[in-house]
Amino acid sequence: MKRKRIGRCCLRACRAAVFCAALCLSILTGCGQEPEETGETVSVYYINKEETRITAVEKPLEGDTLEEQTENTLENLGENPVELSLRTTVKGFSVKSWEIKDAQLVLDLSTEYKKLTASTEVLTRAAIVRTLTQINGIDNVLFTVGGETLTDSLGGVVGPMTPEMFIDNAGREINAYEKTRLKLYFADETGERLVEVTSQPIVYSSNISMEKLVLEQLIAGPSEEDGEAYPVISSAAKVLGVTVKDGVCYVNLDENALTQIGNVTAETEIYAIVNSLAELPNINRVQIAVGGRTDVVFREKVQLSTAFDRNLDLVYGTEEK
Repeated sequence: MKRKRIGRCCLRACRAAVFCAALCLSILTGCGQEPEETGETVSVYYINKEETRITAVEKPLEGDTLEEQTENTLENLGENPVELSLRTTVKGFSVKSWEIKDAQLVLDLSTEYKKLTASTEVLTRAAIVRTLTQINGIDNVLFTVGGETLTDSLGGVVGPMTPEMFIDNAGREINAYEKTRLKLYFADETGERLVEVTSQPIVYSSNISMEKLVLEQLIAGPSEEDGEAYPVISSAAKVLGVTVKDGVCYVNLDENALTQIGNVTAETEIYAIVNSLAELPNINRVQIAVGGRTDVVFREKVQLSTAFDRNLDLVYGTEEK
């Protein structure tokens, strides 16, 4: 009887061990089958049915690898969104192939792409670039059509594109896009002098004024290519209004513009704005207001009560980019 009890105990122990092993194997196998959910999302940009603007729709970022995430996001761009006011971005053409090399996504589109109207073509490019560059591992997008380099309406080569190259005026319809370079002034490393920078080509909506474009580019800060230049205005600053009359540009910024960036002095920030705007042919002087008021002392250093003339004495290290 004693031996029998021991045998039963051993049998029970063996059964328990087998059950535990099976349970562990089941758990491990299950973990291998289910990809981890990171909870990341991507703003997929679609074109409105009037083809005047692009709108972002939040979607889960699916895939465990860069290739999977790219493939799934491209599929999203080719699907019709649930929102009835929007349409698929990839319409009238197809994506023939794609590859990623050195953080650059090369998209080869079908030749039907060339049949898109100028405004629709730029909207399409903007939607694709803004969507896909959100994926970690893609810094810019290079378009080809039928294996050949994409050119714009003027015959110029459309090179690698980043989201910063597309500026639109929120809340207003887009009639056309244009391309330009701006001469801007940012802070140097000390924060006490200005560095002149010629921007990379910027594609912008014709509805946005050049004055506002200059201010928004100053707020966005210098690009990585502008190695000697540093941000001069808080990225949280907003342009409340900008108008030009009789050669004087009237700028109204919100209170975030008062926030000091690093060691940038008040005078440096003021003249970064003034000098950048004065590069436009229709502007001689600049009047700055904060929250609609000019009877304030900017960062307790500079009086805003009068308009400012260009000050090139603060500038050194002029460098064409």
